[in-house]
Amino acid sequence: MRLLLDTNTALSGLLWDGPPGRLIDLAIAQKVLLYSSTALLSELEGVIRRPKFAPKVQALGVSVGDLVLGYSSLVTIVIPAPISPTVLEDPDDDHVLAAAIEAKVDLIVSGDRHLLGLAGFQGCPIVDAGTALSRLGFEA
Repeated sequence: MRLLLDTNTALSGLLWDGPPGRLIDLAIAQKVLLYSSTALLSELEGVIRRPKFAPKVQALGVSVGDLVLGYSSLVTIVIPAPISPTVLEDPDDDHVLAAAIEAKVDLIVSGDRHLLGLAGFQGCPIVDAGTALSRLGFEA
């Protein structure tokens, strides 16, 4: 199955245990395919570099660069498709949708209320990590 993890889901999966982390583990085990874009990877790096995440990164015993590099090695990079403005409350979320459409993913996985509120985009469901695991046949 092809997935695009929104930045918040990728961040959660890299830093904590739980459903987002299980999705990353499935990608490591080559049971799912992950897709992203250079802009989403850049956003991920910027968010992980926030001071509030420094203690967690340090506790993991890795650098921010190593985390981002490890994640980027799991994803296939796409150039987002052109789309009309969709998430008017948070236009940055349109980039997630555009990358997902270009990648032809089966699921967009997010914890973002704006994206989850759409429930889907151009036939692609938008779900949280627990729902994604259920749809993949795994317990959340």
